[in-house]
Amino acid sequence: MTLGFVFFIFLYFIATAFVSRAIHSQGTISIFGSKMPVFAFAGVFSALANLSIILLVFIFGKIGFVTALVILLGQFPFIFFHMIGRYNAGSFSGMFINILTIVAISIIYINNSRIKKYQEHIRQQIVSDPLTGLPSRFACSETMNRYIKNSEKFVIVSVDMNNLKAINDTMGYEVGDKVLMELASRLSSITEFRSESKRDFLARLGGGEFCLLLRDYEDDNDIVEIIRLYEAEIKRKITIDGYDYFMTANFGYAEYYLDADNESSLYSSADAALHEIKRSGGESNILHYSKELLKTARFLEMERKIRAALQDDSFLFYLQPQFDMSHKLRGFEALARLKDKDGSFISPAEFVPVAEEAGIIDRIDMQIFRKAACFLGELVKKTSSDLMLCTNISVKHLMKNNFIEEIQAVLEQSSLPPKNVEIEITESIMIESAEKARQCIDKIRSLGMKVAIDDFGTGYSSLSYLNKFPVNILKIDKSFIDQIDSSESSQKYIEAIISIGHILNLEVVSEGVETDVQLEKLKSIGCDYIQGYIWGKPMPPDDAGKLL
Repeated sequence: MTLGFVFFIFLYFIATAFVSRAIHSQGTISIFGSKMPVFAFAGVFSALANLSIILLVFIFGKIGFVTALVILLGQFPFIFFHMIGRYNAGSFSGMFINILTIVAISIIYINNSRIKKYQEHIRQQIVSDPLTGLPSRFACSETMNRYIKNSEKFVIVSVDMNNLKAINDTMGYEVGDKVLMELASRLSSITEFRSESKRDFLARLGGGEFCLLLRDYEDDNDIVEIIRLYEAEIKRKITIDGYDYFMTANFGYAEYYLDADNESSLYSSADAALHEIKRSGGESNILHYSKELLKTARFLEMERKIRAALQDDSFLFYLQPQFDMSHKLRGFEALARLKDKDGSFISPAEFVPVAEEAGIIDRIDMQIFRKAACFLGELVKKTSSDLMLCTNISVKHLMKNNFIEEIQAVLEQSSLPPKNVEIEITESIMIESAEKARQCIDKIRSLGMKVAIDDFGTGYSSLSYLNKFPVNILKIDKSFIDQIDSSESSQKYIEAIISIGHILNLEVVSEGVETDVQLEKLKSIGCDYIQGYIWGKPMPPDDAGKLL
């Protein structure tokens, strides 16, 4: 800063000196073969001098402005001396330029001061919580990043006040705000006396959520003891307008860099511990993050995304084509797709298990079936084609009492003929709920729809069960197709499934066909249909329509 400051002052005086010399010079300068009088450059040097003064004010603020004023005002006695003492009227222009420069730098300084004050005001709003005066989440993040940059050991503690919502709902937000201000004051008092060298950092993240950053501790037991100090202040009776209030809180914490190595992950880890306290029913209200908790946090986050997509009707359906062995299009399998906030796709391997465990897989089944059926219904109507729509139905969904009614409602809405619908179920249902499954399959068949056993050969099925269930299609799992060109036993196994299927008057679809070798071997052993990347990846509906 000092070097730049001196440079602009030096530049000003040098340029001013050249102005004086240029004005009084009678010489010429040759530029590109043309001679120009030296005094013609006086304006250039004058502009350079004024620019250096303006930059001095613009860059260095108050000190630059004061310095510029001293320099410019200090020139007035000399200008007056030349005008009056030496009767030099030319000096009048110099005085006029100085006055204009003073006006210009004054305007620049005043505007810059206003801008800086506004910026400081905005920053103060960003870094401070307007209700409690505590640092905000932004300030907390800045502090964490500073600790990380300095390689300091610290712990982040997420603090959640349990019964603030009840106070807001029953007594009003004004009382709730007073409770928060009292809590902020109490917690701040601990940060002030607990450690002088490494003071705790306290921030309010919003609502009843606070955040602590602890640096002065020895081990995990010490961390818990420190948290207990803050908890004791929270539990003390709060009296507002003659009414007593009693608060409790949960504390989830994570340590840098043992548990996480960046600001975002530290927040997530502490929050994961906090969520686990709530999920487990609050057996303990202080919990250290562990990697096992992250799985729970991810599960809850994924469940939230799934429920939001169901609520918004934003699940997408992709269609993967099925072909007969002569490459004639048979139909499509409808597959669920889910996009994240950033537009990227979430793998079905991530969201399907969560949906199954959360008991909402049937809602995904129906949303995908409805959208795909409406699309294919229009396509069949326009093209007069006889395409099949294959849709996956979970065991739980099939067992619902109103399953058939849901399917019928979609068929009526979509105008897709039942004969063009194929319901895919997993073979495990033949063991888990054999009798009820058979009844459901009978009802599906009675409506004119077909039934396929998906991923055949990977589960519990036996010939006796297969013979009892009135299904139409067997789908051979991709895991067997992958080995057909490298394992003779896999090829024989697939050949046996196809033979059994044909004996029982069932058609067979091989999933996951990707190579010409696999295709040729499946042709040679009599497979009816294939599905796989070799002839068609899962694609958006518009692309699927172009295959006709």
